[in-house]
Amino acid sequence: MAISDHITTYAGLPIVEYPEGSPVADPALVAWRVDDPEYEGGEIFEERLSGLLAEPWAGQVTTLVIGNWGSAYDTAAPVERIAEAATSLPSLRALFLGELTFEECEISWIRHTDITPLFEAYPELTTLTVRGAEGLSFKPLRHTALRSLTFQSGGLDAGIVRAVADSDFPQLNHLELWLGVENYGGDATVDDLSQILAGGRLPRLTSLGLKDADIADEVAAAVAAAPIVARLEELDLSMGVLTDVGAAALLAGQPLTHLRRLDLHHHYLTEPLVARITAELGEAGVDVDLSEPEEPDGTWRYVSVAE
Repeated sequence: MAISDHITTYAGLPIVEYPEGSPVADPALVAWRVDDPEYEGGEIFEERLSGLLAEPWAGQVTTLVIGNWGSAYDTAAPVERIAEAATSLPSLRALFLGELTFEECEISWIRHTDITPLFEAYPELTTLTVRGAEGLSFKPLRHTALRSLTFQSGGLDAGIVRAVADSDFPQLNHLELWLGVENYGGDATVDDLSQILAGGRLPRLTSLGLKDADIADEVAAAVAAAPIVARLEELDLSMGVLTDVGAAALLAGQPLTHLRRLDLHHHYLTEPLVARITAELGEAGVDVDLSEPEEPDGTWRYVSVAE
């Protein structure tokens, strides 16, 4: 699955392009998108961001979507610039960094840097999504407001997974990691996930996504015995290369009938396993997504998002 379309809502708000969509009746009730329409630009992005920050209503902005900042394949995301803007954006609560389609930049090419300054500059931030993982890093930290954290990638570095595991997010209720494949930097193992699955530093987590993984079977087996699962409402192991081996291990572990939703779409399960999951969980009231069954090409299986 290539990411071919821009999102139209974020953090529950409709997205409005700046400056084309301004003014609006209430700047706090839309998500403002800032980007550069030129593939190898950069100047337009800065002009638009500066323009937004200079608006008399900038202090009311709650939600910001950062698209192409220009040459995203060889220029790191403008983290410092966004961090410096915190004084102009005192109400910012939700940030999407790198909302680009594959035509603008393949997800594995989107360049990032240390995003620690974003956490530090916006202590009231509740929602953060980062797309792309090339060069991405952050230091383990404590952030007491964050409720939703998502890393979308075709290959997530183990350092990011460990940084999440070593951080304290006492209010986090949604965590989503696209683990990806080794060819694009996805070198995390189930050992790197162990502290997340233990759940000690994520006391309010109710929604966990460990997605797009070429180690999906290993992840499923680890999840089967993970302490955090007992308090989850949603579990998402979709978009990866889950086979009967992983699904059987998941079903053989702790009960999952307390879940509200189990997402396994884009999988490599055989019909008997699909029927078993449906019987054991679907009939127990769990909303199970088993769509997008895939067939292996010989012994090769692919995740939904890689390059």
